[in-house]
Amino acid sequence: MEVKVSQSLQWSTWKNSENIMRKPSNSLHFTGRYGGKPPRDNQRFVSYHLGYGKGLNGQRMLKISCSSQNVPASVLQSGSVPTCFDEAVILKKKSEDIEPYLDGCCIYLVGMMGSGKTTVGRILSETLDYSFFDCDTLIERAVGATTVAEIFKLHGESFFRENETEVIRKLSSMKRLVVSTGGGAVVRPINWKYMHRGISVWLDVPLEALARRIAEVGTDSRPLLHGEPGDAYTKAFKRLSALLEERGEAYANANARVSLENIAVKLGCEDVCNLTPTAIAIEVLVQIENFLKK
Repeated sequence: MEVKVSQSLQWSTWKNSENIMRKPSNSLHFTGRYGGKPPRDNQRFVSYHLGYGKGLNGQRMLKISCSSQNVPASVLQSGSVPTCFDEAVILKKKSEDIEPYLDGCCIYLVGMMGSGKTTVGRILSETLDYSFFDCDTLIERAVGATTVAEIFKLHGESFFRENETEVIRKLSSMKRLVVSTGGGAVVRPINWKYMHRGISVWLDVPLEALARRIAEVGTDSRPLLHGEPGDAYTKAFKRLSALLEERGEAYANANARVSLENIAVKLGCEDVCNLTPTAIAIEVLVQIENFLKK
């Protein structure tokens, strides 16, 4: 499916999280500040619109457009995760150390479902003063669906993958973003072409820990786990094992790898599930710094 994009502004950087509104006709509209750190009385906002229209072949296609306007000052806060003071201080110091090397470069988090990309991504965006976007969420809201599973059911996986690629392509033209990608985004080479415009980081989590996390919250929102027999943990572990075998080499294309097992060893933690998202975010910055200094 060919996906076309309309664009009314050459995007620069965005500040903080998006302000999202659902609009009629299965479209998504949100705004955010962009362009470094402007004075509060001179903030500039961009308006970003995701919606669907009809292509030449009659198929629905994702359309992305944006516009810019000056509006009264507003504070758009991204989500935050409680953490201990020491970790917060270390995280902030590391973000200050790495900022000159990043130079506004986008960060793409890749990894299996349940690896914590969204949680860690929000922490990174806050400490780096970046904007945060979750690819799955953007597609869900544009289509008017509540979950990726619903999109798979109604439109099929190929429809989802086409639109996932289009979202990654559009985001790759911007700066100062942390992007959480879907677990299967790595299987399409074209997605790597776009992600390599920035820095990609693989969150490598042991399968046992992933299966436990997913079993705790349920598998209803995970379309690739549907149809597996057994209890929630067994079902998740079996399918995750197969997916990792299929995608392992693709994940290894990332510029940096963050191993939760390695973090646990360094911190003397017996269970990776007890690692805080902030500790993981710190390691992400460490590995990005190592990559940039090569």
